[in-house]
Order: sequence, then C-alpha cells, then structure tokens
Amino acid sequence: MTETTNPGLSSTPRVRQSERDRRTSSRAGSPATGASGAPSGTSGANRRDLLAGWPVIIVVTLGFMVVNALTVLADQPDLRPWAPWVWEGSSALALSLLVWLPWLAGSVAPPALLSEGWNGRGRFLAVHLTAACLYSLLHVGMMVTMRHGVYALLGETYDYGPPIERFIYELRKDLLSYALFLGVFWTVHNLREARETPLRPVSFDIRDGARLIRAPLNDILAAASAGNYVEFVLVDGRRPLMRVTLAAVEAELARCGFVRTHRGWLVNSARMTGLRPEGSGDWTVELGDFEAPLSRRYAEALERLRAA
Repeated sequence: MTETTNPGLSSTPRVRQSERDRRTSSRAGSPATGASGAPSGTSGANRRDLLAGWPVIIVVTLGFMVVNALTVLADQPDLRPWAPWVWEGSSALALSLLVWLPWLAGSVAPPALLSEGWNGRGRFLAVHLTAACLYSLLHVGMMVTMRHGVYALLGETYDYGPPIERFIYELRKDLLSYALFLGVFWTVHNLREARETPLRPVSFDIRDGARLIRAPLNDILAAASAGNYVEFVLVDGRRPLMRVTLAAVEAELARCGFVRTHRGWLVNSARMTGLRPEGSGDWTVELGDFEAPLSRRYAEALERLRAA
C-alpha cells in the first residue's frame, strides 16, 4: 500500500477518553497487586487509606463510647458516675490505638484473595482470624491496664472479673469492631481508587494517510511494526498503516490491555483466544483467526496473557 501523509494531520497517536476504567487486580499480589493489582501492604497508597480511615473510626468509636456509658448509667443508677466513663473510655482509647492492625491485615489479605481459589480463601481467613485474635488480646490488655491505673489514682481497686470468661465476652465484641474497621479501610480504598483511576480510552485514532479511522479498542487485534509505519490489524480484516513508531503506540495502548509480545508486535490481550507453544520458548498468540508471535524474550508478556 502506498501512503501519503497529510501535513495537516499530526502523526502522534491519540486516544479518545470516555469511560472510567474500574481496574481490579486478578491476583492477590496487587496490594501489593497485593491483592489488589496493586498495591501491597505498606505502600504509600495504603498508608493514605490508613490516614483517611482513622479519623472516621475515631468518630465512630467515640459515638459508641458515649452511648454505652450512658446506657450503663441508665441501667445501673447506683454506680459511681465516673466508672462507666472509665470503662468505656479506656476501651475506646485502646481501639483507637489499634486501628493499624485491621488496616495492615486488610492490605496483606484484601478481598481479591477470595477469588483466588481455596488457597486464596484460606490465606484470607488465616490472616484475618489471626489479626482479629491479636487485636482482641491487645485491646483487652491495654484497656485493663488503663483501668487499673485510673482506679489506683482514685484510690480504688479495679476488678476485671474471671479472665477467660471476660476475654470471651470481649472477643465477641472485638470481632465486630474489627470487621467494622476493616470495612472502613476497604471503603476508603475503593473510593480513593475510583477517584484517582484515570479515564480509560474506548477508541483509538488511526491516521492512515489522509484518512482518519476511529477504531474501537476492542476492534484492534494487534499492531505490527512496518518500517516507519505501524500496521493495525482490525477485526473486519482491514490493515491500515499509520506513520508512527510501535513504541509510541505502545505508550498509548499499554494501559488499555495491549501487550508487547515481540520486538515488532503488540497484541490486544482482551481479544486473545489461545496460546500455542512453538518450541524453544516461543509461542503463538491466537486472536480468533489471526495469529501473532510471542518471543521467548518477552516472558513477562507471556505471564500477563496467561493471567488475562
């Protein structure tokens, strides 16, 4: 095909934007991708989730503290007025100091693990059950220590009661607060991701000589280097050429699921229908009736396509 370029049209690839890309990780490694396609445990993004969720949790905890203290006073009018406030205040303070624990566990074992089969679900349960028990032990230890201290300052003696029986009682409540705090952090994380996720392109402008072809991304099977041009393979059989480098096209389309499988090839992972080994580590990417090469030098691309 002989092509003429129109000086009035820029050869720089341009993508039209219109809808939000709600990207979620298919692997538990992305919080770190973790289980988030992103994001592992103590990343800067997750620390922002902690800082954003903590104030919400403190407000909720203070609300429960006031309601519980007033309820105890109403149910037991003979109590010394300050006692319920010491009990509930020490509990609320301890919980406020422990919110980092459900946050950390939530980063290590995010909800995406539940879609990773029994191994992922087992890890999810193991992490959160362990974290919840540790959370309850620390909560009880801290609040009892604070109560003993306050009572001693007031010239009184604090009696916690039978340790095992009281711990089981507190554990039931702590499991609920742990789940609540975990939910707050996951909600904050999802809201932040929705706000910060860039718009996902839905079409790509291919300048074929003097023509402009606005191709939906799903209609592009692959793109191949052709000298000073890039040849696009479309589902309808057309093969438009655009005077641009494959690297420039990759820079625009990599975030849309296009994967570099060869020095001269870029494929649309969403259109892949199969992978066929060719020996010596090379593969063929099947895109319906069309096929593209996958070089052994692009091992990361193979993993991404397998995951997709």
